[in-house]
Amino acid sequence: MAGHKVGHATLKGPSVVKELVIGLALGLAAGGLWKMHHWNEQRKTRAFYDLLERGEISVVHPEE
Repeated sequence: MAGHKVGHATLKGPSVVKELVIGLALGLAAGGLWKMHHWNEQRKTRAFYDLLERGEISVVHPEE
């Protein structure tokens, strides 16, 4: 009986270009989320100091 060749899937190494594109996309997405978080915190801080400057709020607890 002759030995039959069975086709096996050959594993290739990692694609450098694909790895770079995936890394770049993930980095930009994470950076964008971090930037949006930073802008939101900056907006809240600016609103707080605007209210404090106008006298609408105070950081001093009133005595009763």
